[in-house]
Amino acid sequence: MTKVLLIIPAYNEEGSILKTCMTVKKCDSSLDFVVINDGSKDKTEEICIKNNLPHINLIHNLGIGGAVQTGYKYAYENNYDIAIQFDGDGQHDVTYVPKIIEPILKGETNMVIGSRFVDKNSSEFKSSGARRMGIRLISFFIKLVTKKKVYDTTSGFRAVDKSLIEYFARNYPVEYPEPVSTTQILKEGFSITEVPVSMNEREEGVSSIRAWKSVYYMINVILSILVVGIGGRK
Repeated sequence: MTKVLLIIPAYNEEGSILKTCMTVKKCDSSLDFVVINDGSKDKTEEICIKNNLPHINLIHNLGIGGAVQTGYKYAYENNYDIAIQFDGDGQHDVTYVPKIIEPILKGETNMVIGSRFVDKNSSEFKSSGARRMGIRLISFFIKLVTKKKVYDTTSGFRAVDKSLIEYFARNYPVEYPEPVSTTQILKEGFSITEVPVSMNEREEGVSSIRAWKSVYYMINVILSILVVGIGGRK
């Protein structure tokens, strides 16, 4: 039987983490998940303990890249076949899990990205206009260095196979993890498929990418992608 793990990074998600985990349990009680509490300063850890939610508590805030890599290390050490990144803020819809793992189960790809943009009608929530413009720009540079078009470059709803669990457990970018890791694995010769999904707007908390950081974020993401592109395949 295929072992599937949901990796749920959480930083100050006291308002949504319980609802997210209960929704996962209600949808599929057999689905394993682990909350990576990334040094939250609110009651996220307390909620995990009180409700007996499987979790790993990081003493210091490592950022989204470090938190997700912790989840991949856990998946690797516990011999999971598929790992899925799944936001703790309620944006991702667990009912899409069968759809997002299907291409991996069929042996068609190494990674599947749940995409808001590969099918224009799949998701009503697509983030702000400025954010979408940034995503298109990142997509352009990823294609420039990898020759592969990726539509939803910042989607955190991603499933990977066993080979990428091992790869990410050892190599995962701390900064700008989604677009940079996507570029890395394409340069390494792994394959990526996008499937249309619907996403929800965040109900609680604040996105890690703030508006005042957007220009800084874009410049550094593009530079990071170009550096990976120059480095080439190992």
